[in-house]
Amino acid sequence: MHVLVTGGGGFLGSHLCDALLARGDRVLCVDDFSTGEPENTEHLRGHPGFTLLRADVCAAFDVPGPVDAVAHLASPASPPDYHRRPLETLAVGSRGTENALGLAVSHRARFVLASTSEVYGDPVVHPQREDYWGNVNPVGPRSVYDEAKRFAEALSTAYRRSMGANVGILRIFNTYGPRMRPHDGRVVSTFIRQALSGEPLTIYGDGSQTRSFCYVDDLVRGIVTMIDSDLPGPVNLGNPSERTVRELAELVRETTRSTSGVEFLPLPVDDPARRCPVITRAQHELGWFPQVSIEEGLRQTVGWFMSRRSPSSAGRIAQEPVRI
Repeated sequence: MHVLVTGGGGFLGSHLCDALLARGDRVLCVDDFSTGEPENTEHLRGHPGFTLLRADVCAAFDVPGPVDAVAHLASPASPPDYHRRPLETLAVGSRGTENALGLAVSHRARFVLASTSEVYGDPVVHPQREDYWGNVNPVGPRSVYDEAKRFAEALSTAYRRSMGANVGILRIFNTYGPRMRPHDGRVVSTFIRQALSGEPLTIYGDGSQTRSFCYVDDLVRGIVTMIDSDLPGPVNLGNPSERTVRELAELVRETTRSTSGVEFLPLPVDDPARRCPVITRAQHELGWFPQVSIEEGLRQTVGWFMSRRSPSSAGRIAQEPVRI
C-alpha cells in the first residue's frame, strides 16, 4: 500500500511509519515539525519506501502518485502544545482535516482519523463506550483540543455520508512509549523525567484520578488494523486496565529505582476524574486488544529515556519547569 501519514514526525506518527514500512508499505510522511521531532524519522531517511514532505496540512497540498490510505494524525496532542498553539490546534482539526479528507477522496483512498478519548471530556459515564456523547466544556482551557477533535469527527462523518468517503474514526486513549518528549506535559513522560532527575513526582489533586495507559506498539497495531478495514467507527483504542495517577507514580519510581518523593499540586480545571475505554468493538470488529503490560511498557520507555540522557542533559532537565 501507499500510505500518507500526516503528523508522521510525531511520537505516535513516527511509530506508525515504522510499522507500515516494516510490513512492506510505502509511506509518505507529512509534517511541519511544529510539535514533532525530526529525529523521530531520522532512521528512516534513505529507506526506499519512505518519503518525507515538510508541509503544513492546514495549507492545501497534493501529492504525486498513488495513495491507498491517509492516516490523519497531525495535531498538537499534549497540554503545553495546544495551550501554546490554540488557534493552530483548531485549524488542524478543521482545515487540516478537510485537506486530508479531500486528498483521500481524490485518490479514492481509505481515510483514518486519529481522534481522542478527550472527546468524552470529564465523563459522567464510566467506563466510556463509543455511543457515549461526552461531557465537554466548550469554553474551558482544554476545549481547543477537545473541540478540534470533535469537529474532525463530525467533518469526517459528513464526508462519509455526503461523498461516500471511506472513513474510519479511532478514539485513542492515553498512549506512552519511546520517543515521547521529556517536556510534552503527559503524565508518563513527566514522571519518568522527574524520577530520573531526582525531582519530586508532581501529582495534581490527590492522585485518585484514573487513566488507562496503552503501550505505543499495541496502539499502532490497532491503527494499522483500522487502515486495513472498512470499519467506519468510532472505535476506542486503549488499555482497559485502569490505574490511578498515584499508582502510576509508584510504578515509575519502582521501574527507575528512584528515591524521588511526591509533591501534590492543585488539580487543573476540567481535568477528567476517570478515563477508561470499553474496547468490545475493537475486539470484535478489529480483533484487537492490548498485549503489553504496563510494567513491561514502562521498562521499555524508561530504557529509552535513559539512553537519551547525558550528564549535561540531566542538569537541564532538573532546571526546567514541570507542566502536566
